[in-house]
Amino acid sequence: MKKKTILGFLILLFSLVLLITGCSKSEAPAATSTTPASTPAVKEVSTPDKQADTAKYTDGIYFAMDDAYASSGWKETATLVVEGGKIVSADWNGVNVNGGADKKTFDKAGKYNMVKFGKAQADWAVQAAKAEAYLISTQDPAKISYKDSEGHSDDIAGVSIHVSPFFKLAAKALANGPVGRGSLTDGAYFAIQDDYASGWKDFVSFTVINGRIAGVDWSGVNTAGEDKKAYDKAGKYNMVKFGKAQAEWYEQATKAEDYLVANQDFKKLTYKDEEGHTDDIAGVSIHVSGFAKLVDNALAAGPVAIGSYADGTYFASDDDFGTNGWKETISLFVNNGNIVNVNWSGGEQEWG
Repeated sequence: MKKKTILGFLILLFSLVLLITGCSKSEAPAATSTTPASTPAVKEVSTPDKQADTAKYTDGIYFAMDDAYASSGWKETATLVVEGGKIVSADWNGVNVNGGADKKTFDKAGKYNMVKFGKAQADWAVQAAKAEAYLISTQDPAKISYKDSEGHSDDIAGVSIHVSPFFKLAAKALANGPVGRGSLTDGAYFAIQDDYASGWKDFVSFTVINGRIAGVDWSGVNTAGEDKKAYDKAGKYNMVKFGKAQAEWYEQATKAEDYLVANQDFKKLTYKDEEGHTDDIAGVSIHVSGFAKLVDNALAAGPVAIGSYADGTYFASDDDFGTNGWKETISLFVNNGNIVNVNWSGGEQEWG
């Protein structure tokens, strides 16, 4: 009886082993799978934010400039070109209080000399180009940090000049919206009267950026080569003191210059007499028709290249009187690096 019981138990145990082995072979364990399950491709859907990034700005040309000239004599400008909603071009430039070449041209001609005289790491135009490239890469004039109140930044490699004026002007231009391009050729323009009148030859020197007149200098030069504005500011012209004028000549000339920049020409100006006085420019009682004519002459002549000389007045005279009793003199006036007026004269020896 015991043998039958033991035999039955062994048979049952053997059957259980066969059953477990069969189940193990028929089921493949999930942990041994080496092929990852394939997932369906997800098509990226553009979100409003991404659409804004690719078309952030309205296409067109944007422009802005400072309201006034800095103590350095420059008024800075920013011109941006937007295509496909993105800034594709940026120009940081400037115009001088004396007219003539724009800041970049002036620097590239070797006349600004930040490296030579200021020990800068690179000249102004080179550093300006890096700031322009930074704006194009970030697409946002607000994406820059400043380390001081003067607007210097460590965000742009190779740039030590203060860059806040450029980024502020870029923001201003974008806020104002596209303005397009003017009809004039960019560059420096100049014209001067043929003859002296009341001891002066009036001249005009202005700068065109983005097809528009951006900076103007209306002044004059006398036989001694002195600049009319500087002469007036030194208290030597005295229109108020001796002529009872409402303001000095240089102050009225500045208002006429501002009118030209705002209106781009004098076509809408009306004159009340043959001398060329007008009531259309507030605070201006001097005759401005001569100024308007000079502007037309300069535009007709076209842009002038920058010359090699330093702007200003030059004077020289003989050391001694000649046998004829005369000591000859010469005065030169240089604008935009070019000699634009010469007066060759002389002084007679006084005999006792």
